[in-house]
Amino acid sequence: MSRRKRVRTKKEYRDSRYDSPLVGKLINNLMLSGKKSLAEKIVYNAIEKANDATDTVDPLEVVTRAIENSKPRVEVKSRRVGGATYQVPLEVDASRSEALALRWIIGFARKKKGTPMFSALANEIKDAANNQGAAVRKRDEVHKMAQANRAFAHFRF
Repeated sequence: MSRRKRVRTKKEYRDSRYDSPLVGKLINNLMLSGKKSLAEKIVYNAIEKANDATDTVDPLEVVTRAIENSKPRVEVKSRRVGGATYQVPLEVDASRSEALALRWIIGFARKKKGTPMFSALANEIKDAANNQGAAVRKRDEVHKMAQANRAFAHFRF
């Protein structure tokens, strides 16, 4: 019998404008100190600005493409075996890969000092949608790390 607690999934939050769970997660990850209305304004302005450069009909297409391009497929986790710690490559669950992609996009947008947050987020979304930018580079680094440590794949359990 497992000693871990059962994972309770939260109720899915959909945003009011696009009725999308992906944008809802983006808003909730961006939100600081419970200021959801401010996070909504930032995200909606960023989506509008990201879509101004493209000729797409669906405004969420750029956001979904950016998240898909930033999702990692494998990652490394530390496993302690016989007094040594190994970086073991593991496949990433779909919900975790989406969470990592959102976290990376928002994190790299926050690091851009001197620009408004909606502008930095829009630029990061545009770059990720075009398979460029810091979030895609981070995904590639994670994949390289997993590739380099694939000799320890037999330690996964």
